[in-house]
Amino acid sequence: MGKSLSGKVALITGATRLIGIGAAIAQALAGAGADIGLGYFRAYDRQQPWGVKDAEPQEILAHLGTLGVRAVGFEVDLSRAEGPQELFALVREALGPIHILVNNAAYSTAVPIEQLTAEALDHHYTVNLRATALLCAEFVRHYPSAGCGRIINLTSGQGVVPMPTELAYAATKGAVEALTVSLSVAVAGKGITVNAVDPGATDTGWINRDLRESLLAEAPTGRLGIPRDAAQVVAFLASEEAGWITGQVIRSRGAS
Repeated sequence: MGKSLSGKVALITGATRLIGIGAAIAQALAGAGADIGLGYFRAYDRQQPWGVKDAEPQEILAHLGTLGVRAVGFEVDLSRAEGPQELFALVREALGPIHILVNNAAYSTAVPIEQLTAEALDHHYTVNLRATALLCAEFVRHYPSAGCGRIINLTSGQGVVPMPTELAYAATKGAVEALTVSLSVAVAGKGITVNAVDPGATDTGWINRDLRESLLAEAPTGRLGIPRDAAQVVAFLASEEAGWITGQVIRSRGAS
């Protein structure tokens, strides 16, 4: 891809962990020449079994700097109603107009039907759907009337494989796919494409041994996805070569 994104600015959410998909996407877009603005939120990962080191976001930014691009990061809680607008404004003020938006941040906990509550639904909704939609709105409001804009949403495999113990997550990620399709038509006249990427089960440190063995037993390719797999698809969708692709959910799962 070379430096095909030189002169572009990309905002990527959910880039907290060194081995996460957000960090891999940032590296791929920076490698193509884009300046990078990151959104991260360590408090969420601290509550998860995999955890996060306090310095990880800064380590991601330091590495991006070695690629010859500008890179800034801001810790913003996207579950707050004001969070998406704040993050967008901070990145725009630091780097200039934003040409590429990657909605990668996600909230996920196990919620079977017996434990489904309004609170559990709200926790997933505010990050997975509301923040995504509000960031898309900020992007469209601040984008020129004609251009080559890119919105790329990260979704999951809820439309391919049932998630019976993750009902709130599956419902909100399904809504992201619906948003992607309709938004793509709403903004096509502005020169903005809108797509989603479903990377399938991706090894970012959250998969325990039993689940790993189960997933590998069903994997036709004999391996699980890695963050770079998703990042390469996002980088292509962000490029000018992908200008004729919009309203699509790309199943980058290593299987049909």
